Amino acid sequence: MSEATESSHEATLTTTHEDSRAVAAALAPDNTDAMTTSVDGEQVRTTIVREDAGGLAASVDDYLVNLTVADAVCETARDTTQP
Repeated sequence: MSEATESSHEATLTTTHEDSRAVAAALAPDNTDAMTTSVDGEQVRTTIVREDAGGLAASVDDYLVNLTVADAVCETARDTTQP
């Protein structure tokens, strides 16, 4: 991942999930080189660095859509596999 510079913009998003590792794994294929994701307990933390604010906003928007889907899929899988 490229590091933030004076001319770049950065956002860090932290979300909590019952199965944080599965959510992070589901997001991984869609992450770009401008993103880093880590898991700490129930939290998924993703940092996005982009050269311009518009690109950052678009990347955050895409990430949030992917996150919503990943969380829903993981929740559905968990609910259908538990007795």
